[in-house]
Amino acid sequence: MKIIVTGALGHIGSYVVRDLAVRFPGAEIVMIDNMMTQRYPALFNLPATGRYQFLECDITKADLRPILDGAHVVIHLAAITDAAGSFGRAAELEANNYQATARVAEACVETGARLIALSSTSVYGTQAAVVSEDCSAEELKPQSPYAETKLKEEALVTSLAAGNGLKAVSCRFGTIFGASPGMRFHTAVNKFCWQAVMGKPLSVWRTAYEQKRPYLDLADASRALAHIIEKDIFDGRIYNVLTLNATVRQIVESIKAFVPGLEVSFVDNKIMNQLSYEVSCERFQDTGFSFSGDLGRGVGETIALLRNANGRAPE
Repeated sequence: MKIIVTGALGHIGSYVVRDLAVRFPGAEIVMIDNMMTQRYPALFNLPATGRYQFLECDITKADLRPILDGAHVVIHLAAITDAAGSFGRAAELEANNYQATARVAEACVETGARLIALSSTSVYGTQAAVVSEDCSAEELKPQSPYAETKLKEEALVTSLAAGNGLKAVSCRFGTIFGASPGMRFHTAVNKFCWQAVMGKPLSVWRTAYEQKRPYLDLADASRALAHIIEKDIFDGRIYNVLTLNATVRQIVESIKAFVPGLEVSFVDNKIMNQLSYEVSCERFQDTGFSFSGDLGRGVGETIALLRNANGRAPE
């Protein structure tokens, strides 16, 4: 089996390429990354059970057809992912994220490769208590250029699946937490873990403390991708994929279990998304998948990697 992973050295990709080698022994795993973030260590110590090939290239410009030739599936992770940092960069995200997805999807149509396209639960801007993939257009009020672009990518993939024979699925991932060789610290849980270990108070918008958001354990994310491949779930639909809906309070309490002296600084500055909602993942669970991730475990693993960086012995 030949599996293509774009954005292979990123937070998700660097974990997934290792997990794929375990779940699909002997698979040919082609890793594509433009090295924009120079995460070379994400290639260190890859499992011997996988047959790897790394391609440094820009998928918005490269000829993808010969790369995808013979591929069973493309896991498309490549993207500029910082939602909060995407304001004022709409044109850049359009040029990078949307065009990359369009070129990958079109190459999949031409070569017959299946496509797993990554989207985000940040597309929801609902005031409903619980939201699912069948929500109304009024509940799809993306709060950032990043989320707006993700909706456009979803629409493109859905259209190609309906009219051009593309075998694809779009996954709206919750905010990722958990450690990987290529991890970043711009998302909520990881950022809080970094600040806690470095002895910095966590800055929390005062009225957001009890607001819920969807989060996804990195191990669950990788298992979900493998599940889609194994069960051949390329039905052109959109699936919410998340481990849990958690409040900021729950995240803080999880971190306090490892950093008891953690300080929380409440601020009155507005955050990007001021709404509180839960995201349903029943559609994906109905395919036979069970989420087994754990917020405490993910926080603990991340803090354990960082703790000695600030003169603290592991507890």
